[in-house]
Amino acid sequence: MRVLLLEDDMILCEIITEYLEALGYEVSVTYNGNEAEDLVYLQKFDLLLLDVNVPQLNGFSFLKSFRGTGAKTPAIFITSLHGSEDVLEGFEAGCDDYIKKPFDLIELKARIDNIKRHFHIDEKQIYTIGDEISYDVATKMLNSKKLPKKEAQVLEYFLHHKAQTISTDELISNIWSYEDSPTHATIRTYIKNLRKLIGESTITTIKGVGYRFD
Repeated sequence: MRVLLLEDDMILCEIITEYLEALGYEVSVTYNGNEAEDLVYLQKFDLLLLDVNVPQLNGFSFLKSFRGTGAKTPAIFITSLHGSEDVLEGFEAGCDDYIKKPFDLIELKARIDNIKRHFHIDEKQIYTIGDEISYDVATKMLNSKKLPKKEAQVLEYFLHHKAQTISTDELISNIWSYEDSPTHATIRTYIKNLRKLIGESTITTIKGVGYRFD
């Protein structure tokens, strides 16, 4: 699990980083909002841990801007801002949880574990697709065929958003880094390849909008 940590208190940043790495997470650290904004478009993360009062671009503004691109990477604010209005602003900016400083590391772990359950992160899970098709998240095996990395990520995104209409731009924002963004034609190719494996009717095209996984 890849975590982006935005925290300008170097001591606290080191404590959190060491704790998360001991749990097996890969942590990328930034100390100001502009660095975080640059990094989040260069790499794909499973979770964002964000302080609010950081130099340059604050955490609220950073996340609000990131959500504006269609990105749905789960985010937790870790902040000394305790007021009800601050909490409201955090959730309106697009966070999925809000932790008030000071906090115990075991609380941070519990909040992260809850995010992982809710967003199906790092799950060892086998999905049944139709009567005779199964997909193993851990091995990326669709029946006896191992899917290429990006096709697997597209399929998993659909599996986590069943019966929802997903635009091509949403797929791109949540699977590819900014510099590696594919064309819409490439996305159509991935969809075509998946349909050959799991059935034409499983992924429905919603004309002018996107796709729905049924």
